[in-house]
This record gives sequence, structure tokens and C-alpha cells, in this order.
Amino acid sequence: MIRFIVRRIVQSVPLLLVISLLIFALIHAAPGGPLSTYLENPNVRPEDIERLRKAMGLDRPLGIQYLSWLGAFVRGDWGFSYADGRPVLDRLVERIPATLELVGVACVMALIAALPAGILSAINRPFDKVSSVVAVAGISLPVFWFGLLLQLVFAGALGWLPSSGRESFDGGDLADKLGHLILPATVLAAALSAAWSRYLRRAMRDTVARPFMRAARSRGLSERTLLLHHALPNALPTFVTVVLLDVSMMASGAVVTESIFAWPGIGSLFTEALAKRDYAVLMAFLMCGSVAVMVLNLVADLAVHSLDPRTRDAA
Repeated sequence: MIRFIVRRIVQSVPLLLVISLLIFALIHAAPGGPLSTYLENPNVRPEDIERLRKAMGLDRPLGIQYLSWLGAFVRGDWGFSYADGRPVLDRLVERIPATLELVGVACVMALIAALPAGILSAINRPFDKVSSVVAVAGISLPVFWFGLLLQLVFAGALGWLPSSGRESFDGGDLADKLGHLILPATVLAAALSAAWSRYLRRAMRDTVARPFMRAARSRGLSERTLLLHHALPNALPTFVTVVLLDVSMMASGAVVTESIFAWPGIGSLFTEALAKRDYAVLMAFLMCGSVAVMVLNLVADLAVHSLDPRTRDAA
């Protein structure tokens, strides 16, 4: 197990280097730049622009800029935001708790819905037809449209829930914070639960069709025992892998959902930095997202390793 973890970490290092190089090149190749807002201001003189360019290190060759950034990033010096001059690390740290809160609640809601739906769909054909329609609708609905629809109905028309933000302006109590969390978490959970229930249904059906399940049924075991003690444990490795990989994508920032609901997480920070061409924040965000995907990918492999004994020899 330890050798497996070490090998995966070592393999991740060159991959992260390639990712960092590609991200750096793509960001700097995008039109505009961090000085575009100053260039549009007629009151800013050309010599001021040149002074800012030198202060930000933008006058140096791209290769030198990349190596300088990479060395500082590895040391933990992620630079300063071009937008407000604050340390990039501080801006990310203050936004991460909000994103983890949103993603965590959404994942719990999705699991609560997906587990029973996936199991029942695998054994009950009438329920499977209904859940299939619901799942396809959940997967197909555009996130921005579904979020706006919930805002119009539950915040605008009914007035039951707040439409945006993480809490009220005066701070609010726990009920206030939960009220702000319900709509964005529901938007994320809807798509996740729809997809996860389909994956679990497929894995359960493949398991139920195997010879060992027929042998267990011939011994007179109840359907409940067959499902919960034989079929579900064998279907879990595939399901857990899918769940953790989806969570890794969400952990890097639910960009659309956070933007719609003005949720103060790293997803909304990304959209702000993208609009202002804040290179330092964009690079840090994308690198942290890449690391999160790799870490949770490793966690998924370890989870499958522990749930499925057949994979232990291969590791």
C-alpha cells in the first residue's frame, strides 16, 4: 500500500509540471491582460503602464516568468492579486470553506437520493422506468437554467428562501445560513444524484446477473440479504470511484452555481479573476484544482483497493 501511494505521488509530479506549463501558456495567450483596465482609462499615462508592467514582471520573457512563478509557487509564495494587491493564498483560503460547505452538503443530499434510487432501479422495473426519466431530466437540465428557475420560484414568487449569498447582511443564525444553502446545494445535488443513481443501477444489475448471485439465491437467501450483503458490496467499488472523481471536479469550484447564487466560494473567485485577467489568482486556482483532482483520484484508488480484494495484487 505504501509503495503504491509513493509511486502515485512520484508519477503525479511530472504530470503537474506539464499541467502548470499548459495552464501558464494558455492564460498568457488569452487576449487582454491584467493591465487592460488601465489601458482603457484615458487618464493613465503610457509611462504609468510601463511602470506597472515592470512591477508585475510582465516585461520579462514568458519562459523567465514561468520559471520564476513555478519556483515561488513551490516555496509557497503564490504572489499577489493584480486586482486588489492582496496575497493570493489569503484570497483562496478565505473562499475555500464556503465551497467545501456547499459541495459537502450537495454530496450528502445526492447520496441520500442516489443510493435508494439506484438500488430500487436495479430490482424494480416500474420504478426503473420512472427513475430513468427523472435521471435523464436531472442530467440534461442546464445548471444555470435550473438555478435561475429555483430562484424565480422559491425566492421570487413564493419568498420562502433567499436568492443569493451565504448569509444575511446582519450575519444571521444557523437557520438563516441553512436557508441560503438550500437552493445552491439542491442545484448541485440534482445533477449528481441523477448521474450517480444511474451508475449504481448499472453496477447493481451487472452484479445481480453474475453466477455467484444465482448460486446464493438457490441456497434460499432472502432478496434483502442478496441485495445488501452480496450485490451492493460488489457494486460499491465502481460507484465509489465515480463519486470521488465527481467530488474532485466539484471541489475545484462549482463555478456556475456559485456565480448564479453569489456564493462566496472559490468558483466565484475564479470568475472574478477571469474577468480581470488576474493571472496570479487564476494560476493558483487551476493548480489547486489539478492537485485536488489528483488527490481524490488517489483516494478513489485506495477506496477501491480496500473494498475490492481483487485489486490488491494488481497494486
